[in-house]
Amino acid sequence: MVDRVRLRPPLYRTTTSIYSGRTLLLLFLERLERMRKFLTVILIVGALSACGRREPLQSSSRLTVVQDSSALPAPSRADLTVGDRPSLIGPLDTIQVDVFNVPDLSRDLQVDASGRISMPLAGTIEASGKTAEELARAIEAALRGRYVRKPEVTVNIRNSVSQVVTIDGQVVEPGLYPVTNQMTLLRAIASAKGMSEYGRQDDVVILRTVNGRRMAGLYNVAAIRRGQYDDPSIYANDVIVVGDSPQRRLFRDFVSLSPLIAGPLIAILQ
Repeated sequence: MVDRVRLRPPLYRTTTSIYSGRTLLLLFLERLERMRKFLTVILIVGALSACGRREPLQSSSRLTVVQDSSALPAPSRADLTVGDRPSLIGPLDTIQVDVFNVPDLSRDLQVDASGRISMPLAGTIEASGKTAEELARAIEAALRGRYVRKPEVTVNIRNSVSQVVTIDGQVVEPGLYPVTNQMTLLRAIASAKGMSEYGRQDDVVILRTVNGRRMAGLYNVAAIRRGQYDDPSIYANDVIVVGDSPQRRLFRDFVSLSPLIAGPLIAILQ
């Protein structure tokens, strides 16, 4: 009877160690998977709750909200146009010069890198920074002094490569985009295919040079979309930088790395 009692503890300890080795590892993996799912659900619920807290659009001094979409009035003719913004000629732009009754002087010209053009009888003329009308008057003055009576010149900008905006940061397609008279911040971002997955709507910066001084404006795209303030105009040589959202990157990294943590442990058991 005594010998049997003495033999039981070693058998019990051996069975317990084998049982605990595999079971504890399985329990660890199970808890790790539950933790991953739990944290994922928490993050998703937090994101959805943040979206659910958005207040509906409300009328303000800058915005009139129409509840029924069928009652939204059509724009007037004046609403379909914007104030004239002069289009300036810049280096490497292509222009068309027509001299009335002098076809030999009518031609297409490309502004050189220094912002000048050269024409027969007119010589070299500064074109950069001028509008088409101002350049036409400058060519007329040059031809008038070179034996052309009462010249009538018309200048058209055929291709402009200098009037561009730079869109950088967290957008789908960053790059250089042409600036039109109706270019605004939202339209510029839309030209770059919108914000990327990690774009931060409340961290959009416009860099601009005004009277030789570098200036920056910080904008909230979500607030602009809700009509809380006007969509700012974009001008040539502006630089738009869309900020990055580290919270979204952290969420992506957590979801992508959690299976990699449990994978090797499962392979060891198998």
